[in-house]
Amino acid sequence: MKIDILSLFPDMFSGPMHESIVGKAIEDHLLDIDVTNFRDYSSNKHNNVDDYPYGGGAGMLLQPQPIFDAMAAIDEKNQQLPKGRVIILDPGGKPFNQKMAENFASESHLTFICGHYEGYDERIKTLATDEVSLGDYVLTGGELAAMVMIDATVRLLPGVLGNEESAPGDSFSTGLLEYPQYSRPADFRGMQVPEVLLNGNHQLIAQWRRKQALKRTLQKRPDLLDKIKLDRKDFELLEEIKLEFSDDTDD
Repeated sequence: MKIDILSLFPDMFSGPMHESIVGKAIEDHLLDIDVTNFRDYSSNKHNNVDDYPYGGGAGMLLQPQPIFDAMAAIDEKNQQLPKGRVIILDPGGKPFNQKMAENFASESHLTFICGHYEGYDERIKTLATDEVSLGDYVLTGGELAAMVMIDATVRLLPGVLGNEESAPGDSFSTGLLEYPQYSRPADFRGMQVPEVLLNGNHQLIAQWRRKQALKRTLQKRPDLLDKIKLDRKDFELLEEIKLEFSDDTDD
């Protein structure tokens, strides 16, 4: 995968994007990241990339010219690649989620445009295929949001994770929160690993994990249960869980 990033602060990506899973993907030539400072494409003598908004208002807007010219240069450099998705980081965009990360991971080329100041000249958004928000809050720029989205996307690429079963079992990949997990020792300061995980019966383990994922989701994110397709067994497990909750309350 090739990822291009347009940012006024390219040094922000020099460290985090070369560590951990993303850094390993770069080392293994599964990922190529190129960061472009679109200030380099400013056509005015002061290298400004922002100006006051027409009609007045607080703050400064990013001007279209530097970003359009930077995008043209990126397109020229990547002629051998498909255009791919162009993602503008914007508080008004669609909220980022696991499904979006999966869609991004299916592309061979992504471009992230990181905003700054008060916002974008609206014409810049004509360059984008996607307007995406990290959440219902405002950051000083799109760089941190881009890093989060890149990390969530890259770990889904084939060969990036050491265990190919890791990503499909992640929270939100199945629509549910992930079940509890344990490692050695089996007894740590009186806190014991559930017996079912120690008996080697993979069918029982799978059933336990599904029930625990449903239980954790019901406890922490019940809204997710309305968004996924549950089978008859899932509904039976949910009824068991609700009865257990009721028994705990009665106690």
